[in-house]
Amino acid sequence: MTSILHIVHRDPDVLGGVPVFFGTRVPVKTLLDYLEAGDSLNEFLDHFPGVRREQAIAALELAKEMLTAYANPS
Repeated sequence: MTSILHIVHRDPDVLGGVPVFFGTRVPVKTLLDYLEAGDSLNEFLDHFPGVRREQAIAALELAKEMLTAYANPS
């Protein structure tokens, strides 16, 4: 499983503890909102240049891993 520590950061002093991309103030949920609205990953990255492509892809892979593990418990 991808390490969440290098992708997402939570700090009560940053946006009240909302999970953000590590090293930014961009909420991870914003990426999901963009994709849900039909926007591309490239569009998200254009609007939030502080988020690296590798971070966004890793966040999506982590979400996939977590959902797959939830759907198929051992």
